[in-house]
Amino acid sequence: MLQKGDTAPGFKLYATPDQLFSLEELKGKNVILAFYPADWSPVCSDQMALYNETLKYFTRHEAVLLGISVDSKWCHLAFSQSRKLHFPLLADFEPKGEVSKQYGVYNENEGESERALFVIDKEGTIAWSYLSPTAINPGADGILDALESLTQKK
Repeated sequence: MLQKGDTAPGFKLYATPDQLFSLEELKGKNVILAFYPADWSPVCSDQMALYNETLKYFTRHEAVLLGISVDSKWCHLAFSQSRKLHFPLLADFEPKGEVSKQYGVYNENEGESERALFVIDKEGTIAWSYLSPTAINPGADGILDALESLTQKK
């Protein structure tokens, strides 16, 4: 798993069925990557709902949140609409788990992303990372603490 101080690998993934999204588009902003195992699972649903409610706190730190799993862009679209999410879910679908593998958080046995969080600073460097047990919602405190640290560095 990539750690603090590592350069965040760039990527292009589908955010909607017809729109690619690249990490490079967010240069100059703090970025939160929330890798998670699967849309529709109870823990993932709770985690994404919590982040949806926490978005205003993330944006106060000039941070953009991106959810990433190996589910397809169509699955993400249905999940996002159902849960009324206000941040992009990116499909690390084909080649399956390629971005998760670059970040060191792909579970080969399960064929899905681990539950992992990364905060990337405005220069594209990982400022904080956390690997959570799959069955536990990691919450938002670690993310907010990392963003707070970035804000204090100014």
